[in-house]
Amino acid sequence: MMMMRQSGRTVVGLGSRLFSTSVIKGVHESGQIAKPSLLARQVVGANGGIVDTFVRARPVVEMFRVRQYSSTVTLQGETEKEKNKEEEEKKVQNNVNTTADSEKEKGNIVSYWGVPPSKVANKDGTDWKWTCFRPWETYQAELSIDLNKHHVPITFLDKLAYWTVKSLRWPTDLFFQRRYGCRAMMLETVAAVPGMVGGMLLHCKSLRRFEHSGGWIKALLEEAENERMHLMTFMEVANPRWYERALVFTVQGVFFNAYFLGYMISPKFAHRVVGYLEEEAIHSYTEFLKELDKGNIENVPAPAIAIDYWQLPAGSNLRDVVMVVRADEAHHRDVNHFASDIHYQGRELRESPAPVGYH
Repeated sequence: MMMMRQSGRTVVGLGSRLFSTSVIKGVHESGQIAKPSLLARQVVGANGGIVDTFVRARPVVEMFRVRQYSSTVTLQGETEKEKNKEEEEKKVQNNVNTTADSEKEKGNIVSYWGVPPSKVANKDGTDWKWTCFRPWETYQAELSIDLNKHHVPITFLDKLAYWTVKSLRWPTDLFFQRRYGCRAMMLETVAAVPGMVGGMLLHCKSLRRFEHSGGWIKALLEEAENERMHLMTFMEVANPRWYERALVFTVQGVFFNAYFLGYMISPKFAHRVVGYLEEEAIHSYTEFLKELDKGNIENVPAPAIAIDYWQLPAGSNLRDVVMVVRADEAHHRDVNHFASDIHYQGRELRESPAPVGYH
């Protein structure tokens, strides 16, 4: 728009404006396309006079309607795409539901994330029935291990560890007395703690220091897993009372925190304590065997889980199970006394290869 003053009169030039608001308003209200029309415009002539001129209006309403039409087509296209996408999602969901129903009928756990259930077979091709351990984790216990080895306490920490364990034996004997089945099951709930705590702390130490553990993380976690399998086995032959189950919460909670603190302060002391605990476990299982031989405890058939885990022959009994469990405890005794000796020599566990797979 141009504005100029001449002889006290203001002249307004519309410039490039080609349509009026009234035209668009009319078209918008009527909804009809306006035809091109002539619009008046005043311009300044060559001699300075005012000249009225007429220009033909461009069909901008038609352009507006074309744009509106193209926008409508675009929206329709997007709507169709959304509908197609929804239909595809419904098809996929129907397939998932069908598969889920099929898996539920088979008794399998169904997940949206598509993680398939693992299928493991025995050497003979039959399905493996255990989920708490796999065929490659089974082994035959070494029954020839020396059960009478004992670490004589010499240093102050050794004596402290030894008498700490001895002081715990008296209330245990008083509580369980001759009920060795329940005694074994309840003590395994505690015996599986040290390996897990030690492995966890070594794991964190390895992360903090950006260094390898020498295999000791795996060795200690194997110990914890092996002790847990002892518990899974004795659950099949003993039925703990309600107050014994309640006792597990208290004893495990106290022992976990005490051992955690002890390992943080002195790993050599913590491993020595476990070594002496395993010596006491060997003694307890030896007494268990004596009661079985005397007939005071029924020598029932070995649980199926024990036969598969320790690769026991068919027809094995409870006495066979106690024998292999006692051998495991002897191996744990050796590993923990060895770990304590490494620390006593001023070395770290990672400096000596861990006895991984030592059962």
